[in-house]
Amino acid sequence: MPEGHTIHRAAQDQRKMLVGKVLEITSPQGRFNAGAEELTGQNCLAVEAYGKHLLYYFHLGSALHIHLGLYGRFRTAKIPAKEPRGAVRVRLFSDTHVIDINGPNTCEVLDKAGVNALINRIGPDVLRADADVERAWTKINASRVAIGQLLMDQSVVAGIGNIYRSEILWRQKVNPMLPGKRLSRAVFDRLWTDAVKLLQLGVKHNAIITVDGVAKSAMRYGERVNIFAKEVCPTCNAEIRKFEMAGRRVFSCETCQFLPED
Repeated sequence: MPEGHTIHRAAQDQRKMLVGKVLEITSPQGRFNAGAEELTGQNCLAVEAYGKHLLYYFHLGSALHIHLGLYGRFRTAKIPAKEPRGAVRVRLFSDTHVIDINGPNTCEVLDKAGVNALINRIGPDVLRADADVERAWTKINASRVAIGQLLMDQSVVAGIGNIYRSEILWRQKVNPMLPGKRLSRAVFDRLWTDAVKLLQLGVKHNAIITVDGVAKSAMRYGERVNIFAKEVCPTCNAEIRKFEMAGRRVFSCETCQFLPED
C-alpha cells in the first residue's frame, strides 16, 4: 500500500495538471459511470491529500475521494491520451494531461458532509501544516496498544506506513512493542519530528529514504533504508528481529531498541 508521501506527491504533481481547469471525467472500466457523469464538466478547485486519502474538490461542492489501497495506482500522461491500460476506474482529462486511476480501493463522490466525516476520522497527518499534534499525542498517551501498531493506525496518525514505521522507531531507539501510554512526551515529539522530516524527504524525491545523507537510487529499497527487510543492524551488527504485528511485518533491533520492563 502506498505510504503517505506517495499520496502527497501525487497531490502536488496533479495540482499543476488539474486545478483551475474544467475536467472531463470518464470511467473506461464502467464501474464509476454515475460518479463520472456527475463530476464531468466541472472546474477542479483543489487537490488535497489527507494521510493516504486523496480528494479532488469541484466548484459545485462535491469531491472525488480516492484511496488506492493495496493495488491501486495513478498513471499520468500528456494529451493526447493513449488507450487506457488495464482496468481504469476513472480518467481525469484536463486540457494538458490525463490521469488514470487503476484499481483503487475507494472511488466515490462525497458531498461536503461526507468530506467532513472522512477528514474527522483520519488522524493528524504528519505532512500537513494543519495537523493537530496534540490529538495524536492524547490518543497515544491513553493507549495500552503497542506504539508500533498505533503508528500504523490511520485514525491515530495518518500517513505512516509499514516501512516508515520500522525505520522511524529504529532511528529513535523505540521498541515497537512499547505500549503507547509508556511513551514519554519527549520521545513522542522526537518520533513526530522524525516522521515529518522523513516523509517530507519522501515527497521531495518520490521515494522512501531513511538513511541520512543518502540520495535516491534505482533500487527499490537498497541502501536507502536502515533495517526494513535487512538481516543485521547497521549500528550494532545484531540480528534484526522480524515479526508480525496486526498482520504486517515489523523489523527491529532488540539491542538498539531495548524494551524496558514495567
